Amino acid sequence: MPTQANALIGRTFRALRESAGLSQEKIAEKAGITYQYLSAVENGKENFTVGVLETLAKALGTDIPTLIQLAFSERVAIPVVSPGYFCNSAALPPSLTLEHLAAALNATHKVIRLINETLRKVSGRPLSAYIQRNNFSGIVSNILCDSFSRLTPYRHNHDQRYPDLICKETHPETGLEVKSTVNANKGGESHNGHSGWHVIACFSLDEKSGDIRFIQIMFADLTGHGQPGADWKHQRSKVNKTTGSQRTETYITTPGGTAKLRRGTVYLDTSVIDTSRRRTSVKPKTKRKTKQKK
Repeated sequence: MPTQANALIGRTFRALRESAGLSQEKIAEKAGITYQYLSAVENGKENFTVGVLETLAKALGTDIPTLIQLAFSERVAIPVVSPGYFCNSAALPPSLTLEHLAAALNATHKVIRLINETLRKVSGRPLSAYIQRNNFSGIVSNILCDSFSRLTPYRHNHDQRYPDLICKETHPETGLEVKSTVNANKGGESHNGHSGWHVIACFSLDEKSGDIRFIQIMFADLTGHGQPGADWKHQRSKVNKTTGSQRTETYITTPGGTAKLRRGTVYLDTSVIDTSRRRTSVKPKTKRKTKQKK
């Protein structure tokens, strides 16, 4: 009978494999074993030798010491999104479901956790300690984009052009741009200001562990810059007088575009975000009355 330790290592291996988006068949083929045997190992139903464990670790791109440490370290549960915070009535891009979205968000939580666990073993610091906050948000966006590509109908647009993702199988004309930020209720920011579906994923950051937790997800089909009723406006960059640096010129959403995104909130952690003062609509501008000269 497999020992409790073997079962724990098997479960850890399965979690790492799933987080990497690798199938049992692919890992088993690399390791030279059957996927049935691998399944039994992962479920704590089969014993395994050190040699088998080493082969499996290599197939996953890791090693035995790392696998053992992950299995027996004191682990805090990886953050997951709460089903109660989803809005069933919110509009989503074609073929995307709440189940797809939850899977992509939770997978991103997992990947960030695994990166941080590795970095803390080497230096005692998580990923967020190495890079500036805006760059960290960019990395979260990239990981979330990859999670979408693995777990939803929206796949990478491999030519590296706009948009980030395309629903190739059912709606090849529909794309999705992905952005992440630590600023809840924030509007959109883009290097191009194109029309199409955009998702803004707001997250909180645990400075100590480096874990992230998504707290607000906004979707909107925005009208591109230069078109009638555009939801984007050009934002010229300014030189920082202190550092002399200058940010890349970008497009930001207009008040109307930001209101669209907020109305398109599909996930909102109300234990963290207070929306009582946020604006979800824009009042039309009224012309000032001019006094007539007598």
